[in-house]
Amino acid sequence: MRNFSLTPLTLAIAAALISPGLAAQQSNTDTASDDAKIEQIVVTGTRVAGRSVSDTAVPIDIVGAAALERSGNTELNQALSIALPSFNFPRPGLADGTDTVRPATLRGLSPDQSLVLVNSKRRHSASLVNVNGTVGRGASAVDLNTIPMAAVNAIEVLRDGASAQYGSDAIAGVLNVRLREASEGGNVTASYAYRDSNYSTPTTTPPAGATWSAPGQIERAVSDGETVNLSGWKGFALGNDGYVTVSAEYKDAERTERGGYDYRQQYPLVDGEFDPREQTINRFNAWYGEPEMQQFTLFVNAGLNVGPGKLYSWLSYQDRAAKSGGFYRRAIDDRNVIEVHPDGFLPIIAPDVTDTSSAVGYEWDSGDWSFDASVVYGFNEMEFTIENTVNRSIGPASKTVFDAGGFNYDQIVGNFSAVTSFDVAALASPVNIATGVELRRESYTIFAGEPDSYRNGGVLLPNGNPTQSGAQVFPGFRPSNQTNESRRSVGVFVDLEANLTDDVLGSVAMRAEDYSDFGSNLTGKLALRYDISDSFALRGSLQNGFRAPSLQQQYFTTTSTNFVGGVPFDITTFPVDDPVAIALGAKPLDAEESVNLSLGAVMRFGTVSVTLDGYQINIDDRIVLSENLGTTASQANVGEYLAEQGFIGVAGGRFFINGVDTETKGVDLVVNWSLPTDAIGDFDLTFVANYNETEVTRVPQTAELAALDPAPTLFGRLNILALEKGTPKDKLGAIVNWNLDRVSATLRATRYGEVLTPDNNPDRDFTLGAKTLVDIEGRVEVTDNWRLALGMDNIFDQYPEAFPVNLNSTGNTPFSNYSPYGRSGRLVYAKLSYNF
Repeated sequence: MRNFSLTPLTLAIAAALISPGLAAQQSNTDTASDDAKIEQIVVTGTRVAGRSVSDTAVPIDIVGAAALERSGNTELNQALSIALPSFNFPRPGLADGTDTVRPATLRGLSPDQSLVLVNSKRRHSASLVNVNGTVGRGASAVDLNTIPMAAVNAIEVLRDGASAQYGSDAIAGVLNVRLREASEGGNVTASYAYRDSNYSTPTTTPPAGATWSAPGQIERAVSDGETVNLSGWKGFALGNDGYVTVSAEYKDAERTERGGYDYRQQYPLVDGEFDPREQTINRFNAWYGEPEMQQFTLFVNAGLNVGPGKLYSWLSYQDRAAKSGGFYRRAIDDRNVIEVHPDGFLPIIAPDVTDTSSAVGYEWDSGDWSFDASVVYGFNEMEFTIENTVNRSIGPASKTVFDAGGFNYDQIVGNFSAVTSFDVAALASPVNIATGVELRRESYTIFAGEPDSYRNGGVLLPNGNPTQSGAQVFPGFRPSNQTNESRRSVGVFVDLEANLTDDVLGSVAMRAEDYSDFGSNLTGKLALRYDISDSFALRGSLQNGFRAPSLQQQYFTTTSTNFVGGVPFDITTFPVDDPVAIALGAKPLDAEESVNLSLGAVMRFGTVSVTLDGYQINIDDRIVLSENLGTTASQANVGEYLAEQGFIGVAGGRFFINGVDTETKGVDLVVNWSLPTDAIGDFDLTFVANYNETEVTRVPQTAELAALDPAPTLFGRLNILALEKGTPKDKLGAIVNWNLDRVSATLRATRYGEVLTPDNNPDRDFTLGAKTLVDIEGRVEVTDNWRLALGMDNIFDQYPEAFPVNLNSTGNTPFSNYSPYGRSGRLVYAKLSYNF
């Protein structure tokens, strides 16, 4: 992985952001006015111009820039997880690339079942597909953390299915990131944060006769995770009536470490006795926590009135260099070359992620019609370097750093839409009609690493057995893994909306799409709203949706080390068109299909607004990653069957498959109360709640595997329960924002309900109890331009329950990856902002 450093480009952008503010301290009133306006008008979920968020037929949340910034964490996903009732962002560790590109979920569904838009245009997904045992296993989703908070004006979250309006992926809902548009003014913010925390974890007794000891419970005080973040935006005038808004962010984050105490023997015996080094080696030898990360992000958003319309464009670039740990290899471990690593080693997975996007479009009016035409391109690449490791099969001559290859994904989308309205005598308003076409091309590539990262050098273990091939923890992609696949799709839609009567709003949408790989799909949506009075309304919707199989799911392939129940296995992930996968019953992937039903109420009591929305989402043929077939003694018949089919030396593997049906039910509650006072300032109070439950009603099977005796499980108990109970069944949040003259504060409490860490053995299930995290931030306007903020997230230093010793056999992983709030403890931070 290349070293990350502040380049002249970075410094030049920083200078551009800062210098205008030093030259002239301009008012930010216009921008504040714009922010207020955007919180009233929405463009997501409706194509009627000027529709207010309080008047929509479906539930929409608006998270403004100010709300996103009232936290010590600068990740967009994390900020949304504390602002939205049904949005969760777990923070897994020891999960290869998923440590760096982490998935988020909406309404307990898969990360790739939510659609992400930027300025109402489809955003490209990450190239990573999550193949380890975390929330979102098998999904490849958009990485929202590629968008800096400084570039965001607001995020509109449609908590309703919308495939008939926007196409594939919009099953759980839609997140529309609306970029900042400013022709003047700006902001520069510097923040510093660190973790100040204490945690405890039980410890296993050392082996008999050990010369070292381990207390029954380890108590640790830690101070780590130092993070420096520099961000800002600047608005520039473009001509007389245009704008160019430049936003940039630089982040430098040190890792956190929340590992346990490794009680095991580390070294070979010396003359039949334990090695003296057993008494002095550091037994906190795991990197189990937040990754080390350096990241630079740039966003440019521009618009200019040209002719009868507006020309608009945006560009983005991010370089993310991260490092996270694998499982520690002891000196005594067969996977170690003791001549290279005499004390054992902690292999480091160091991906470098490059993400870019660009867009250009033109919107204009002609007669009674409004038109919009655009082209959007997105690219994401993840390249892996494996450090501080070894290729055991090469022996003492092995390198310790390997280029392991990687993958990339790109997408180009062309859109054309037209909107008009016409009168119908029987209706209370004109009918708004929108129609359009979308053309999309996607491609996915896997590229190989250097030969030493994947080859077998022939050096045997002391007992004469062959050893694993490739770099320990992450064998490189092989030439046989290389792929370069693409597909095309075209979609057309029509969307109508009108007031049927003075009190009833109705909308209907239909969309047809055709994909070059799996075929066609037709979706529709009906939504109604009935205003019983000025302060009470009912709303509901019925629709079917779909999600196309991603190219990553269809073509990803690799051989890597996975840990199943704490035991390492070499697992081959086969693409669905591989002959081995076909022999096991794999078929070309088809689209997931859903039926969504929602019913809700909108209420207003003076300055208090309440929305209550229930939903049911039935999904058929969900695409999942199968079990690791042939990796246990009871599944030896899988390898025997494959040998009979002519696949000699292949013990088994896994592949993606349709066939899981689920039923998700839940309720969202949002209460907002604005309370101004003359004496003690103004208060804005928000209460959010979500109750969500998912049931798996069908699991996949293939005739080929079912014919074996015993038949191996294709999708087992652990993965079923991960879908059903791997995210909180309930989540509550209360936020108080207070403002008095130059002083303001935010107090926030978020309660996460129970989560199950499942296992294929019911005796090894582990429940994480409900926990409440409390955050606080105080702000003072030092001058008209300078603001200082001090705060703490998780001020009471809450952790999920630590695993008992029988679930933490190495001592390295004391906490569950299913924790919805991670396991890093209290965050202390300070921010200094300058507005101009």
